[in-house]
Amino acid sequence: MSNKNNGFHHISVLFNESIDSLNIRPDGIYVDCTSGGGGHSSAIAKRLTDGRLIAIDRDPEAIETLKERLGGYECVTLVHDNFFNIRAILDNLGIDAVDGILADLGVSSHQLDEPSRGFSFHNDAPLDMRMSLEGMSAKQVVNTLSQSELQRIIFDYGEEKFAPSISRAIVRAREEKPIETTLELSEIIKLAMPAAARRDGHPARRTFQAIRIYVNGELDGLGEAAENMFDCLKEGGRVSIITFHSLEDRIIKQAFAPLAKGCTCPRNFPVCVCGNKPRARVLKAVSPSKAEIEENPRSRSAKLRTAERL
Repeated sequence: MSNKNNGFHHISVLFNESIDSLNIRPDGIYVDCTSGGGGHSSAIAKRLTDGRLIAIDRDPEAIETLKERLGGYECVTLVHDNFFNIRAILDNLGIDAVDGILADLGVSSHQLDEPSRGFSFHNDAPLDMRMSLEGMSAKQVVNTLSQSELQRIIFDYGEEKFAPSISRAIVRAREEKPIETTLELSEIIKLAMPAAARRDGHPARRTFQAIRIYVNGELDGLGEAAENMFDCLKEGGRVSIITFHSLEDRIIKQAFAPLAKGCTCPRNFPVCVCGNKPRARVLKAVSPSKAEIEENPRSRSAKLRTAERL
């Protein structure tokens, strides 16, 4: 599904699957943690009668778009914040628990496709990559961090095996002049890699992903945020999270696993003495269909994971 106007559009991945996973009740309370272009939020709001939707986004441009797109729904409350603060957000609204929570962890199509945001290696733009338009930018990261710290970021967050040579090339280049734009950085990365590696997808993809994750703190505290989302659910409520790469998916999988674990007694105990019961039922992970991947190649690595509170 694509939403276009005001320049802010987003192709929602696993759209129907994620909406269906919430088991929406017309009188329920729901949270869209990453409301973005409003695709998921609109679909949830349409299904509510006496219910309520809390639509959150950290991007001020998204909030302006959402005011227009969701303005016709009285049930919607917009919140400009990072969903990592979900407990505080709900407390501020006087909400104890909710029936469903959705988080789409992907960068919005608008952020990728709007050159001025500096996320993409396909267009020349100032190096920025900040989802919230606040804090340290990608330009500051590549021009100020040490070679060893850049190498760690590129290796850990991009799973890029050429991280040592790429980080050295970045430091060499910035000694001549500051690295200002996305294409400048992309070219530095490309020249730091062997010719064979350049043919395997875009050479800058992993490094750009790594710097973006670092700039936005996307993985710092993600596991804790997933646990907090679960703790905000009513009995029978569901949290559904769409991830876009193995690093995110591993964190969500590891956050959900202990919630579904029951008895922790040794296997040779004849009866349970720990009294631990599963807190969640974790549904089978869902991946995009072949047709969706063909229509939207960005969806190829996506996964939807859902946990239901028992």
